[in-house]
Amino acid sequence: MKRYKVWDPLVRVFHWSLVLAFGANALLTDPESNLHEWIGYTVVALVALRILWGLVGSHYARFSSFLPSASGAMGQLSDLATGRRRVHLGHTPLGALMIYNLLLAMLAIGATGYMMTTNAYWGVEWVKELHEVLVTWAEISVVAHIAAVIWESLRTGVNLPRAMVSGVKTVPDGLNPEA
Repeated sequence: MKRYKVWDPLVRVFHWSLVLAFGANALLTDPESNLHEWIGYTVVALVALRILWGLVGSHYARFSSFLPSASGAMGQLSDLATGRRRVHLGHTPLGALMIYNLLLAMLAIGATGYMMTTNAYWGVEWVKELHEVLVTWAEISVVAHIAAVIWESLRTGVNLPRAMVSGVKTVPDGLNPEA
């Protein structure tokens, strides 16, 4: 087994803080409460920090290290279909698409949530409905993300949840990871 330092502390703290904050707002808090609103602001602040870190942070944190591409996504789908085990040190192509999806969803949820607190959009039904649709989309995306992480961990032999805790990916011998 080879060990590679991949996820820096800011990426890991961001990830688990977002998990807790989004989970709390989606599952635990009263949507009408001030706590729900403040956790929402926290989510948006976390995403803003992650966007900044995606521009200036460590190598694997930078968006330039996981730019989404149709060819990369098709290549990973081909790997899945053929059983090819290819390990990526950073995000996989499909993982990159999921990250962009989740970051945009969190910002859109935050924007519609904020809109509902303003005089201009207070009680406007489409804003509330859009907010709820976006939350549902994010929840579905989170479930898909968790399923994909479990699947890829089992398929490649790389414990991805452990890597997001420790910052280190442990790759089985015989697999040459792609940067």
